[in-house]
Amino acid sequence: MLVIITLVLQGIGEVKENLSTTQMLKGILDGCLLAIIKDKEVYGYELAEKLESYGFHSFSEGTIYPLLMRMQKEELVTTTLKKSTAGPRRKYYSLTPKGEAELEMFIERWNYLQTNVNRVLRHESNSEHPKGDETDE
Repeated sequence: MLVIITLVLQGIGEVKENLSTTQMLKGILDGCLLAIIKDKEVYGYELAEKLESYGFHSFSEGTIYPLLMRMQKEELVTTTLKKSTAGPRRKYYSLTPKGEAELEMFIERWNYLQTNVNRVLRHESNSEHPKGDETDE
């Protein structure tokens, strides 16, 4: 799923970065962070590197850490301090069951949104469920 999100957003990332693009991506960043953390425990800088490897070039640790702090307050992630081979101890983030449930909801919302945005962009209507076609019998 993260690969699909990444491929779609890489196209957006190639567009000239401006305020509106950044705002669009910020709404999606939470779900991407949860998806990365689900794979394995990661520390903040590592998250920034992983986002960079997926094509997100505009998000620094200064953007990521406040989101992680909020996720921790909302009990979506837990943290563990671990020794580092270089420098101070690192704070590793891992998903809680609540975080896993939030990720599943994000994926459902993303799929719904992606499908409908693509319909609009291709000028396709949702012929299976046209609005206003229900009749009272």
